[in-house]
Amino acid sequence: MNAVGWFDIYVDDLNRAVEFYQTVLAVKLAPMGDPTGESQMMSFPADMGVYGAAGALTKSPHAGPGQGGTVIYFMAEDCAVEEARVAKAGGVVIRPKFSIGEFGWVSLCQDTEGNLFGLNSLS
Repeated sequence: MNAVGWFDIYVDDLNRAVEFYQTVLAVKLAPMGDPTGESQMMSFPADMGVYGAAGALTKSPHAGPGQGGTVIYFMAEDCAVEEARVAKAGGVVIRPKFSIGEFGWVSLCQDTEGNLFGLNSLS
């Protein structure tokens, strides 16, 4: 079993956040029903039968965005490519691409909602 089975990135403005992540990651998010009926959710592309965790942008009355102790890292071929899209999409590059030794490279960024997230690549 993987340690992480799902993630939610909490947002204030769902449309703005969807546009940001679709632009930076060059993916299409899809509407997703919330089993509780309390939140609006847009899921990242996922195949639940393969390695890694799936997740969604979530607008909820029970939690909000902001920097905290948890960082989600999105995998990339070369994190510098996605990093270059961050400012154009309305975000901020907090720490440009840097080496993490044998584990590759990371960029740390902030989305339009104030959430810190990472981009990770092997080159």
